[in-house]
Parts: sequence; C-alpha cells; structure tokens
Amino acid sequence: MEREAKQRAAESAGRSNPYAVNVDESNFQAQVLERSMAAPVVLAVLAGWSEQSTQVENTLDRLSAASGGNWFLAKVDSEASPQLVQALRVPTTPMIVLVVQGQLLPGPAGPVPDDQLTAWLSEAFAALKEQGALPPDHPGTLGGEAAPGEEPGAAGQPRVRPVDAEAQEALDNGDFDTAESVYAKAVEADPKDGESRSKLAQIRLVRRLRDVDAAAVRRAAADDPGDIAAQIAVADIDMYGGKFEDAFDRLVAAVRRTRDEERDKVRNHLLSLFELLPAGDPRVNAARRKLTSALF
Repeated sequence: MEREAKQRAAESAGRSNPYAVNVDESNFQAQVLERSMAAPVVLAVLAGWSEQSTQVENTLDRLSAASGGNWFLAKVDSEASPQLVQALRVPTTPMIVLVVQGQLLPGPAGPVPDDQLTAWLSEAFAALKEQGALPPDHPGTLGGEAAPGEEPGAAGQPRVRPVDAEAQEALDNGDFDTAESVYAKAVEADPKDGESRSKLAQIRLVRRLRDVDAAAVRRAAADDPGDIAAQIAVADIDMYGGKFEDAFDRLVAAVRRTRDEERDKVRNHLLSLFELLPAGDPRVNAARRKLTSALF
C-alpha cells in the first residue's frame, strides 16, 4: 500500500513518528480502543489521493512526535478500510476523532488549517482534563508539558514512570497478563499509588469485555433485572464507553434489589469501577452517596 511504503521510507530516513500507527478493522480494537484506556488516541481518517488529508496527516505527525508520547496517532486509510469508515460514520475525509478511555469524541471533518486543528486539539485536551475524563497522569495538554507541580522528563517530555513503560510494552504486544501483573505489584508495594490502581482497573475492565457480546448482555439485563451477571456486564460496557453515571446508577439499582451474597457481589464490583476515575471525581462522590442510601 502507498501509505505503508511512505512509512517505510520515512523510517529508513529516520523521519518517522514513533507515536503513530496505521489501523484497520483487524487492529482497531487493540490500537485505538484498548490503547486509549492508558493514553489519548487521535484517530485520523485519511484518503491517500487527497491533498487535504496529506496536510492534516503531516500536521498530526509533527504534533504527535513533538508530544513525546503524550498521545498517540492512529491513521485509517479510508479506501483500504471502507467498513471501518462506515462504522465510524465518517461524512468526509480527512476527519479527526479524539478517543479517550474508549470514548469517541468527533472532531473536525474536511479541510482544516493547521492552526485551527491545533487549537481544537488543545481545547479538547484541556476540557477533558477539567472534566476528569483523561487518564490520571495526563497533563491535559497537546504537547508534552508537565502539569503544575510535576517534573518534566528528558527534553521536555512528560514524566513516564518505569511501571507505565513496562506495562505499555506488554500491552503493545497484547500481553494483558503481564500488564495486569505489573500494576498489581505496584499497588501491592504502595497501596496509596492511585495512578497504578486506576490503570490496573482499566486493564481489568478491558479484559472482562474482550469476549462479551454487548447486544446479548443488554437484552439479558433488560429482560431480567435480577440477572446480576448481566447487570454487571452492562455496567462494564457503559464504563468502557464513558457512560460512567449510567454504569453507577445501574449497579446502585441492583444493590437495592439484592440481598446477602448477591448484594455484596454488586457492591464490590461498583467499588472497583470507582477506581477507574480520579480520586475526588464528583461522579464517584455522587454514586457513593447513592450507594450508602441503597445499603441503609
């Protein structure tokens, strides 16, 4: 393919973006949705024949490379992956989508000047940071600047903990067992390590959902409110899709309907979902109050 040939040429010339990957239907789940649980992914739907797509791609490559891994760039060739383009409901190319913790935020579609594209991404990162929607350690910036009070890494890059580097390497290889073990050991060594605890919860969530038939479990949950396994699975799906309050409310309602061991199972799962959001998140605080009311 022309895009892959260009990428190989850039790599041989030492000009490739180490934080970019080409995606299609076969690796979209792993390289976009699953990767976005640990770091934001900017999804660019491009057309190889389009000069506007080339301009947008070059701008995103430059910004992504300069970020030092603050976010990743995923490129979709619209001609090579028509089914994926249809699933994403792309009106025109180029199109930008920001993917954070499995949730898709549509961005500019069609030709867009460099400054407007940069401004949109900067504003989106800042807004998501303010809403608590970004991973706990993300500075909420487009570049690799550290947040106030944080020490930047080498060459102005964001701080990368050794535990995160080790876990990300495992995730890149599809090794969820190792990634989970890395964060589990970090939490065991320091129970106050909220960052590792949150990422451990994210990995476990993704693992639980890998073989789940979303449509089937939603039907089961709707048909039988007493089906605790289905209610928990739907809550996981909603968390993955960024519908945090829906997930919390579903499980609080299940707590109200259950008793004894079933109630403990639902309550404990709800508590584990709280760990996916930053400490002090207002949505978690509200759900904790509802849970207390449901229990007593």
